[in-house]
Amino acid sequence: MYMPLECIGGTPRSAVVRQWSNRKAVRNGFEREALSELYASVWGNRSKMQKEFARGAHGEPFILHELALRGTMTPSQLASSLKASSGRISTVLAALEKKGLITRDIDPDDRRIIRVNLTDAGRERSKCDLEEMRSAICWIFSQMGERRTREFVDLLSEFSTYMAICHPGAPRPTPDEVRAAFAERDRRVADHMRTERAKAGEE
Repeated sequence: MYMPLECIGGTPRSAVVRQWSNRKAVRNGFEREALSELYASVWGNRSKMQKEFARGAHGEPFILHELALRGTMTPSQLASSLKASSGRISTVLAALEKKGLITRDIDPDDRRIIRVNLTDAGRERSKCDLEEMRSAICWIFSQMGERRTREFVDLLSEFSTYMAICHPGAPRPTPDEVRAAFAERDRRVADHMRTERAKAGEE
């Protein structure tokens, strides 16, 4: 359903602004209130697409994507990328092989090693899954508009970078660790965007 850009979650933006401005939260307490809202609005109301993201990061779509990106891999390499047990990987690979999406072949130079490859059907499936996810997200961004989309991406990138270095039960990151994390993020994003622009130029 279309949602006007002047609305947020079905509530007029002006009303949302008033709600925030009327709250009595002091500076030292806004963090917990924001966390509660995050739980309620995002983690407490996971959409089907969010669940698909989670499923894709822990199963068949992830393996298909890794193989499409990196080429031939061994089960142990896939287990390391997926951060999963060898038993879990073996189960997923068996399912993919049964569907005709991958092959598992013995290395002719070392029969102890199994080489996993995509079939043509597997490559097509990986490409279709990726394009469908991109299409869904781009539709959401079109509803949000360019300015709010760019703000969202910037804030999510910042939030994710802090999450990558701040762990429960561990000391909080030092200023040097924070700077290093953001420098690594900027390098990674720049490399990715150069690759994307190069791909676009080839098409």
